[in-house]
Amino acid sequence: MIEDFFYEIVAEDKNSRARAGILHTPHGSIDTPTFMPVGTQATVKTLDQEDLQQTHSQIILGNAYHLYLRPGHELIYRAGGLHEFMNWQHPILTDSGGFQVFSLKELNSVEEQGVTFRSHLDGSTHLFSPEIVMEIEHRIGADIIMAFDECTSYPCEYQYAKQSMEMTLRWATRCKQHHEILSEERKHRPNQALFGIVQGSTFPELRIHCANELASMELPGYAIGGLAVGEPRNNMLEIVAETTPHMPLKKPRYLMGVGLPHDMVESVGLGIDMFDCVVPTRNARNGTAFTKHGRLRLKNAKHSENNQPIDETCQCKTCQNYSRSYLRHLFQTGEYLGLHLTSFHNIFFYNQIMREAREAIIAGNFKLWQNQFLSSYKDR
Repeated sequence: MIEDFFYEIVAEDKNSRARAGILHTPHGSIDTPTFMPVGTQATVKTLDQEDLQQTHSQIILGNAYHLYLRPGHELIYRAGGLHEFMNWQHPILTDSGGFQVFSLKELNSVEEQGVTFRSHLDGSTHLFSPEIVMEIEHRIGADIIMAFDECTSYPCEYQYAKQSMEMTLRWATRCKQHHEILSEERKHRPNQALFGIVQGSTFPELRIHCANELASMELPGYAIGGLAVGEPRNNMLEIVAETTPHMPLKKPRYLMGVGLPHDMVESVGLGIDMFDCVVPTRNARNGTAFTKHGRLRLKNAKHSENNQPIDETCQCKTCQNYSRSYLRHLFQTGEYLGLHLTSFHNIFFYNQIMREAREAIIAGNFKLWQNQFLSSYKDR
């Protein structure tokens, strides 16, 4: 167990796999289940760090690929690490950048050593290997760092998915080995927890094998990656349901990139503790707010004279102070404030879902709460 980093389960639901826990890190504790707003480039779009605290965000996500390219991991290190650089003294998780590198498609070359790719910024050539990614993530200094993995596209042939999963396991071993070396060299800085990532596309047997192999590595936490890449929703939930029983019970479980409200609520019931997604902020910038009844498209003309808030039961500053009519006006006129206020509401709402799920688990009525939420949430 890593000093300053451990996970404790405080309650388990008797009628599902849902659990409530506390994830302890060097920069504070996180109540789970939890949602992590995505701050890819050291910022959650349209929100500052004070906003994030007011939305009750406990942890945010950064991305090693983007931060490596700009402003550079060495610059961030010289600034005192990502926490100091962006003035966020709470937990941070950095993704390895694997998803972004493999998203470049024809711009990358995959070999056992690692991935050679061209920057989307200037076309310059770079190599990401497990060792290099660990060095980048150590310099950035997040509390939780993700192993370098290959994220396959959908659909994916079985043989390629198998080969990719096996390479992801070999890369995870290399990540762990180099992480341990780097950790010895950084004893003057806070410890970092390395999470492994379960891959295997939509093939349950590959997912189960990968999860079992990663579990034997005794890492501080585990993630399910490679989902929400175009597969049918039922397939995604099936993979989560098949995989979580093979992930260590007493370690945090993170479902990467899945972030529609009903998907998160379903996945909590399958044993997931952590989520991240760009959905709430990206949709907000396009004029869409999330509520317990589904999506609310603020640009629609029907809201032009609607003086109700987005959600009358919501306690966020947007719903307490502004009407749908005003928000629609902001989007119609291209005012930045509309993006900010809607993003604020969406992140607040996502965090509220996670708090309610946690409270229901502790109270022993999670299934009742889950069924009520899913029956109310209509826009899927």
